[in-house]
Amino acid sequence: MESSVFTFTDLVDMISHVVGGLSIFLLGMKFMSDGVQATAGDKLRRMIAMVTDNRLLACATGTFVTCLIQSSSVTTVMLVGLVNAGVMNLMQSIGVILGADLGTTITAWIVAIKITKYGLLIVGVSGFIYLFTKGERTRFIAMMIMGIGLVFFGLEMMKDGMVPLRSNEGFVALFSRFSPHNYFGVVKCVLIGALITACIQSSSATVAITITLARTGVIDYNTAVALVLGENIGTTITAFIASLGMTTNARRVAYAHIMIKIIGVTLMIPFFFLFLKLLENIIPVSIDIASRIAMSHTIFNIILVCIFLPPAPLFAKVLFKLVKSKPFEERTALTHLDVRLFESPMLSIEQSRREILKMGDVTGLMLNTLREIIADGDTNGTREKIQMIFSNEELLDSMQKEVVVFLTDLLTTEITSNVAKEIHEQLRRADEYESISDYCASILKMHLRLKNAKLKLDSEELFDSLDLHDAVRNYYTLIYESHKQRDSAILAKARPQGDAITHQFREMRARHLEKLSNKQLDPLICTVYPDILAAYRRIKEHLLNVAEAVAGEK
Repeated sequence: MESSVFTFTDLVDMISHVVGGLSIFLLGMKFMSDGVQATAGDKLRRMIAMVTDNRLLACATGTFVTCLIQSSSVTTVMLVGLVNAGVMNLMQSIGVILGADLGTTITAWIVAIKITKYGLLIVGVSGFIYLFTKGERTRFIAMMIMGIGLVFFGLEMMKDGMVPLRSNEGFVALFSRFSPHNYFGVVKCVLIGALITACIQSSSATVAITITLARTGVIDYNTAVALVLGENIGTTITAFIASLGMTTNARRVAYAHIMIKIIGVTLMIPFFFLFLKLLENIIPVSIDIASRIAMSHTIFNIILVCIFLPPAPLFAKVLFKLVKSKPFEERTALTHLDVRLFESPMLSIEQSRREILKMGDVTGLMLNTLREIIADGDTNGTREKIQMIFSNEELLDSMQKEVVVFLTDLLTTEITSNVAKEIHEQLRRADEYESISDYCASILKMHLRLKNAKLKLDSEELFDSLDLHDAVRNYYTLIYESHKQRDSAILAKARPQGDAITHQFREMRARHLEKLSNKQLDPLICTVYPDILAAYRRIKEHLLNVAEAVAGEK
């Protein structure tokens, strides 16, 4: 082989092409991911949130979502956040992890497509559309296409930078030391691939570099396949970092990803040369080397799915035993909102939605407990129930503060107008639920005030107040269920039922005023009872505000 000596200028030019091309490639991947999340984020978010214990469905969801956002790392970080928030369990996440690993192989196929020379043209056309179009959806679609163009352009730059390497004997000799001529060589290639990917934190980027090196003749096909196996291990570092400081279940997800990859690659190493023969039978040697590498990447992850998906429940049990729960209750924060997931607005907004639903759930519990206290009077367990009301009121105060901080911080990131609109609606719902908890505590305080004065409502007033409470509680059920189901048509039911509660309140107040003219009542009862009725009316109005937020009205 003819040797060439690099001058300083050649070296700088080569490094500029490789490093610059890699940066452009990673930027393109980010643009693609951001564009997809902005245009289809709501559907993807609901798809992830609907994952069940059906392993095949979970795997398919992970594959589809990762194919769209072009990053298994982003998907697995999402999983860590969802499990940490209690939205998803470990069993569900294993299926999605396997699907994400399969979905990320699409990047290798994109790299293998022989249209990289058109990358700059794609960037130019989509860039003009992005800059000079006012439509938000059109701009984000243009961003996604621009990302594809940047990926192609970055690959072309890396290829140009690596071409001189194949004529340098020293560089080729260096790489030949890591060729998988034997099993020790396979292990070295796997370790190199894992180390580089762990540093870059993107298997898509290292697979692209591997394919580019193979295309330019710097490495052969066997070396590329061994490197890809290692790159599958290195990509797990991102989810592991994201899991640090989270709950045990969240860390189990990260460990599941690591174990799947390490076990899969370890099982593959003894059969590496048989694996190469299998690949030769599936895809002929005459086919482009990039397509053959992409195929090896895909087949390896299909094998992982076949190995780990059927025994996923058993694998989850093993993880529960290996990664022990801490002896104390884990609560890293009052809510499970994680600012580390701001790069995925579709997940962040789903997290906050579920936290606000928890606020609504606590509100319903307070209403139920309040009725028990009023109806039962001074019975066993009343003190604990009273304490629970006040504790939950403080809990909702704190939850609202954390939700507000989280959502206002999310507003400062690059989000679509639809996400911004939902953030404002969520802020409104959080405020309404917190206000309802305040009125529940206020009603309880008024009853306790009467009790401390050794007074109590007569049978008619007690019956009326409980009847109004039940009407408001049923109203809460209607509104809360519409919130959970995203029923935008709720106002057609909410407004008439709310008017009925207002009418009921006025009738009760009128009866009380009539009683005052016919009978002398204690001044404290004359003051407190109307305030109790008015508090229920205010709860109804806050619930109507929640319904308006669900319906998208200001």
